[in-house]
Amino acid sequence: MNDSIETIRQQVEALRAAIDMHNYRYYVLDAPTIPDVEYDRLFRELQQIEQQYPQLVTPDSPTQRVGAAPLKEFIHVTHRTPMLSLNNAFEDAEVEAFDRRIREELNIDAVEYTVEPKFDGLAVSLTYEQGVLTTGATRGDGYTGEDITLNLRTIKSIPLHLPIEQPPALLEVRGEVLILKADFERLNLEQQKKGEKIFANSRNAAAGSLRQLDPGITAKRRLTFFAYGVGVHEGEPTPYSQHSEIIAYLRSLYFPIAHEYKVVTGVTALLACYHQMATLRDKLPYDTDGVVYKVNSLTQQEKLGFVSRAPRFAIAHKYPAQEAATELLGIDVQVGRTGALTPVARLVPVFVGGVTVTNATLHNEDEVKRKQIMIGDKVIVRRAGDVIPEVVGIVPEQRPPHTKPFLMPDHCPVCGARAVRLPGETVTRCTGGLFCPAQRKQAILHFASRRAMDIEGLGEKLVDQLVDHAIVRTPADLYKLGIAALANLERMAEKSANNVLLAIEKSKRTTLPRFIYALGIRHVGESTAKELAHFAGQLDRLMAMKVEQLQQIPDIGPVVAQSIADFFAEQHNREVIEQLRSSGVSWQESAEVAIPASSPIRGKTFVLTGTLPNMSRETAKERIEHFGGKVTGSVSSKTDYVVVGADPGSKYGKAVELKIMILDEAALLELLDGCASSS
Repeated sequence: MNDSIETIRQQVEALRAAIDMHNYRYYVLDAPTIPDVEYDRLFRELQQIEQQYPQLVTPDSPTQRVGAAPLKEFIHVTHRTPMLSLNNAFEDAEVEAFDRRIREELNIDAVEYTVEPKFDGLAVSLTYEQGVLTTGATRGDGYTGEDITLNLRTIKSIPLHLPIEQPPALLEVRGEVLILKADFERLNLEQQKKGEKIFANSRNAAAGSLRQLDPGITAKRRLTFFAYGVGVHEGEPTPYSQHSEIIAYLRSLYFPIAHEYKVVTGVTALLACYHQMATLRDKLPYDTDGVVYKVNSLTQQEKLGFVSRAPRFAIAHKYPAQEAATELLGIDVQVGRTGALTPVARLVPVFVGGVTVTNATLHNEDEVKRKQIMIGDKVIVRRAGDVIPEVVGIVPEQRPPHTKPFLMPDHCPVCGARAVRLPGETVTRCTGGLFCPAQRKQAILHFASRRAMDIEGLGEKLVDQLVDHAIVRTPADLYKLGIAALANLERMAEKSANNVLLAIEKSKRTTLPRFIYALGIRHVGESTAKELAHFAGQLDRLMAMKVEQLQQIPDIGPVVAQSIADFFAEQHNREVIEQLRSSGVSWQESAEVAIPASSPIRGKTFVLTGTLPNMSRETAKERIEHFGGKVTGSVSSKTDYVVVGADPGSKYGKAVELKIMILDEAALLELLDGCASSS
């Protein structure tokens, strides 16, 4: 070519712009303006120029959507702002109560809402820096997800760069990846032709496709993206003050938006949209299991704030569960981590709620009796979303003569130990403790889980092998593992084994709340474990507490207190704890006495903003929580204190506006010292 490099660059940019526009018209608008053969010609021309001039290849070129080498594993990404889940409503009355709470909190007569379909796919975030897609991640636990950038780049409805001259310095777009119904049918036909297993439902297909380590596999499956919000917007004044304006902004950036999106006022209009969507549900191009309502005003959203892991200003109104009838072939009994014996229905396979169901929970012995379920009955199976399928009843008029009643066994079906049902409880439990293989596996998996000891790489398949080969019998045995024992296991090369050992070694340094939670004490979840650690300060002090003392801790009633006391009274459990300590598992303990329920800040809500001069926000948070306070991320009328450091954000101004008590670091320490002296 005799053309100058600048002329070639302009030609490349023109081709990319044309291809991007045709991708948008085809994959987003579903209104192509050129035939496929012409699109292919443009794409090949761009490929040829980039091959000849590799210096002109950029990460956001359409040719770079596919072709990256397979990954060995996904790395973790921390979300800049949490990707929170939504609370659910199943009845109209729950939506009416939601609207009433919103109106009372805002002190207004009617609220403007947005209404959009609740996609049945996988939530993701897309981060654009200076207009170029740099990172894409799964929702994960809401705070940390997996980096799946290479896979998301293969989805042609996702822009690789923003089509504006002056993009924001940073824009995080949130949305859902799914497979349209037609594409899902096409995918399963291809799977059948290849003799491979078909996917049970479109959600599983989308999630499985996105989590392929080889982006080439993802690219072969036609995934679709719908945007529904913005997580972070930096670098310029935000061009919106309402959620509906966010949607319009995203649409202007060529992101796909659900056509069924609406803005309405009042709860009557919300319910009308919900019932109208139900009539259209089967005709929609994608699967949906409900609708999402959000307060439209961003100012009102901020005022309403959040509760736990969900926003107060939004709710998902789910459609009723789907049901189907089938035959109950038998009832098996599963043994859980805490020794609970659960009856599980074995069914003639039936398609319900998008999947083929062969097993369904019966909950407990009392439920089987209450529903008058007999083995051999025709039963009704219900499934809603990702909820475990359950047997909700029988078809009495179709009961065959050969049915027989179910009897809960008096011995554990796994280890043969005695099974007992204590007075006042609905659950029968195995008394085998940690020597029961069923409990052993689950106890070790729980011990190693992310929110417990966080031993990365110690998954279900590896734990199965460790227990089945009698290498590990209790959690303490994990810290006795050597490279030889692991490397000889199936799918465990020396490098993988060494990584697991490093993770086990890393887990030795933990926190008391994590360790208490990792023990798997019945009725003790994360929040209860944190309360116990904050109250007792030391594990030995906690282990010595009587039921009456435990009940002095807020939110711990007689049942939980008895469960904790029983756990630590068991000599075998004490031996395991001692072995764990001897293996080097340790945490920082407090020499202070237990914090009484009368702590001055117990139940008070704090918000931290800015940089404190002498301690990190995490340290401040831990100290506040130690004395029973709560730390949240947003300022509202329910906030008691705002702790302000250098360069505070908008939270400081909000605190001044709401006349909330403002503390600097010195005032906070003085307040905490007062809590310590009252203990």
